[in-house]
Amino acid sequence: MQEPVITVSGNVGGMPRTRVVASGSVVTDFRIANTPRDVDKTTGQWSDGQTVWFGVSCWRSLAENVAASVKTGDRVVVTGRLRAHTWKTEQGEERSSLEIKAQTIGFDLSRGKAVQERSVPLSMTVDPGLPPVEEPADDESEEMYDDDERSLGSPVRIEAA
Repeated sequence: MQEPVITVSGNVGGMPRTRVVASGSVVTDFRIANTPRDVDKTTGQWSDGQTVWFGVSCWRSLAENVAASVKTGDRVVVTGRLRAHTWKTEQGEERSSLEIKAQTIGFDLSRGKAVQERSVPLSMTVDPGLPPVEEPADDESEEMYDDDERSLGSPVRIEAA
């Protein structure tokens, strides 16, 4: 049975956690909160609905890019397959959670602007047909780059408007 595909926007509830599983795949997990807001048409007052939390899991290159880009409080849009989990606690209480196995993740651009920086996955290996790249000596490395070039590899963050 195929799980339903869902798109959810929400705020990241904590720093993403990245790990490498036994197969060698990179996995990044985090949680997002979605709180619906409704307006009472008679009074014009806004009110918050019940917050729904989703666990999000990302695999392979998506996991690497999320780990380098997403932080607590970011507003993100997640599309993926929805799964429901239920279990019993040690006290016998039944619990449930919703998890999205992410296919795509992006920043909510209604909250700020972002610039995409294409990256080479960390798991990518060097082509054996290419000659090896030699690392510069410590004293040479300082001369090769100026301060502006060093900052090109830093992750992009959304600034709140």
